[in-house]
Amino acid sequence: MLQIDFPIRKECPPGACDCKRELLLDGPQVDMAGLAILRLTKEEEKRLIQRIEAAESYEELQRIGLRLQQNLGVALKIAPGDNEVRTVMGLQIELSMRPGLCRKTREAVPAAVRRCLKKNPAIIYAILDAHDLFGSSEAM
Repeated sequence: MLQIDFPIRKECPPGACDCKRELLLDGPQVDMAGLAILRLTKEEEKRLIQRIEAAESYEELQRIGLRLQQNLGVALKIAPGDNEVRTVMGLQIELSMRPGLCRKTREAVPAAVRRCLKKNPAIIYAILDAHDLFGSSEAM
């Protein structure tokens, strides 16, 4: 039996989630580093959402994404969509899929980023600029 010394996220009702949590807990090679994703309890998720919504710059959002990668092994991707970016909805915001990452979290984090971007349009311009959409094109 696996001994876990930290609080972990409660299991979702059967059929409500596709997180594959059982692969982490019951798999043949249980890795404590791999279990880090389960540390994101509902309370911690609420704190994360609040922190994302309170971000006031693109750099701050990047730091949050870096911390997600370091602590949970989950990548936060924010990039312009394939079509025109006229609103916040034109951006692609997603968390990488990883066993143990709840479906609700994969939906809540991008929604929090969108709320943050709606409050701070300057961040949208910084994202577009970082992807060279405002371009450093020489010829105009």
